[in-house]
Amino acid sequence: MPHPYFDPPRPRVLAHRGLTVPGDEHVENSLAAVTAAISADATYVESDCHATLDGEVVLFHDDSVERVTGDPRLVAELTLRELRGLMADRGGLLTLADALDGFPDTRWNLDAKASAVTERMGTLIAPHAHRVLVASFSDARRQAVLNATAAAGAGIRPATSAGSRTIAATLAAVAAAPTPVLRRMLRDVDALQIPPRQGAVRILTDRLIRRAHAAGVEVHVWTIDDVDEMRHLVGRGVDGIVTDRADQALKALA
Repeated sequence: MPHPYFDPPRPRVLAHRGLTVPGDEHVENSLAAVTAAISADATYVESDCHATLDGEVVLFHDDSVERVTGDPRLVAELTLRELRGLMADRGGLLTLADALDGFPDTRWNLDAKASAVTERMGTLIAPHAHRVLVASFSDARRQAVLNATAAAGAGIRPATSAGSRTIAATLAAVAAAPTPVLRRMLRDVDALQIPPRQGAVRILTDRLIRRAHAAGVEVHVWTIDDVDEMRHLVGRGVDGIVTDRADQALKALA
């Protein structure tokens, strides 16, 4: 039975770090960016989690805050108060707690970006596990968040997408492994979230889509901003599009 995270009909449009468009003063992952995505009717918001010096989980992609604030320090070197100050005129900082409580109808795709964030992230997610998908390039970090969620008393586990190691094993198995074997490999995974290509290597194939679906797993592709490419991928059977332009995607794929 599908996880309740996947209740809305496909194709799924995942607003990548919220929504920013040319001319916006707010930055990715900010309160304003998330509000803009939801105002454009996005059901799903993709974001990233880091921990501040004082242990607060915040929505932020990079280890350093330099790219979006100009300050060269790491998120982990800043207190919540200091980071709020840096983000005050850039759309406002969102903590994970505020995001989950402040947007109760939104489904969150949350990437654990550092080991320091996993335990607190899992605890915060626990009451909202029905509408959260836990992601990470690291399968170990992903599993640590899921373990923390269970330890915090979640009624169900969050949905989850495969980390890099699991994706690599899946790509190898897709060519020849029987469906029952592939299903066992992906028994704890709800989605494969992948780019179309990695350098010269093609990651997304029609065979991968078919085999993933046969194993009961969705395929989401990132990060797609061209409307024609979105339509093409959905036509091939892709279940979700991660995009910086959720506003355009929602109109094009309606």
